[in-house]
Amino acid sequence: METNDNTDQAMNFDNRIDLEGLKTSVDQMKQELKKVIVGQENFIELLIVSLLVDGHVLIEGVPGVAKTITAKLFAKTLKTEFSRIQFTPDLMPSDILGTSIFSAKTSEFEYKKGPIFSNIVLIDEINRAPAKTQAALFETMEERQITMDGTTYPMDRPFMVLATQNPVEQEGTYALPEAQLDRFLFKIKVGYPSVEEEIRIIETHHQRKGTQPQERIMGVLTPAQLLEFKAKIQEVLVEEKIINYIAQIITKTRNHPHLYLGGSPRASIATLNASKAFAAINGRDFVIPQDVKIALKPVLNHRVILTPEREMEGMTTESVIDMITESVEIPR
Repeated sequence: METNDNTDQAMNFDNRIDLEGLKTSVDQMKQELKKVIVGQENFIELLIVSLLVDGHVLIEGVPGVAKTITAKLFAKTLKTEFSRIQFTPDLMPSDILGTSIFSAKTSEFEYKKGPIFSNIVLIDEINRAPAKTQAALFETMEERQITMDGTTYPMDRPFMVLATQNPVEQEGTYALPEAQLDRFLFKIKVGYPSVEEEIRIIETHHQRKGTQPQERIMGVLTPAQLLEFKAKIQEVLVEEKIINYIAQIITKTRNHPHLYLGGSPRASIATLNASKAFAAINGRDFVIPQDVKIALKPVLNHRVILTPEREMEGMTTESVIDMITESVEIPR
């Protein structure tokens, strides 16, 4: 994935918004995670961006590439509550959302909240649970609330779902429907490390001498700070030509010959929000085309579907997104 060109940070301009605190906190979060996580800079940055724009993340990768541990350590850098739910084929919606239990003391039913009531929720192997259990997350992810027995229970803020899935082992899994995939801001594909990174991973593990990685991570960001940073990101300037640029790219996904399904208006909004966050964490209060380009692949990866012919040829959604991006004129 592309990364932001740091040269734009050296540009001389006066920000309308004070982004120094946001940039410092983001850098501190990255430094904390680097104590344990080797490489995965793009993965970590996308998690932070998603947090800053109230997004959820789907993490895809083969077993053993640090999907779960990175998500857990990311949650540890936040001074918030964290819960983990292991999805299994026999998991029921009530195991996630909670259930009403009859109380002998009051002679009434009392709602006992499930593990979804937390700030950062890690759902391990989301495609292991059946459709009815996956569907239980719909309202929670989209509206940040749960309706149970006619009563609505709002989720505490921040609320973020980090879900993992294995793209290889599909036996006994239930593929997420497009409607639910669309509720994730990003789909992050985590690959194998390079040889150099592999060496550093082995060395780091050896040097820890059995200590748990969670013990090395300190909390950096409070809910109050996060709320302040989110408000600042909303004020990031987006020129009309940038909005047109996003709209042209997303529209082209809907009539491209290599794609069976294109991006929805939700994809356009997700690209806009992510672009504003990328600009802010790089110290800019305005969006540039490079911010949009960085956001496109993780935003569209799970929202566009290749035609069967192109899929059989081995084409990837990333290559089609590149083709579409290159065909749209970059605003000057």
